[in-house]
Amino acid sequence: MTTELYLLTATLVLAIVYVLAPANFRTRETGIDYNMGPRDEQGPPVGVITSRLQRAQKNFYETLPLFIAAVLIAHIAGKTGTLTLTGAWLFLLARIAYLPLYAIGQGPFRSISWGLSMIGLLLILVAIIIP
Repeated sequence: MTTELYLLTATLVLAIVYVLAPANFRTRETGIDYNMGPRDEQGPPVGVITSRLQRAQKNFYETLPLFIAAVLIAHIAGKTGTLTLTGAWLFLLARIAYLPLYAIGQGPFRSISWGLSMIGLLLILVAIIIP
């Protein structure tokens, strides 16, 4: 198994964190009884941090399929190397940073983190395209 596939696996573990973070904060707002119930009634308003975490999750899930596809295509095509490895590390590390930066409201740094993750994804795609 290539390092890129290990980094893809780590990214999928991170995806679970992106699910659990807003769920945990929302449970703190609604209480466990409401969260475990049928939720027929609307709960209390979503808090600021919970809302940020939900938006971070949505943003992450918009790019996660692209990252998965890029890593798998590179692996299947035998195009792994320095570019794909650098790209996968950059995507993962930037996305690790993105969640807490979004939660604490660090707009500029959050945007930089997002941009770095996109550069990582682009590096993998460049490696696939280059003959």
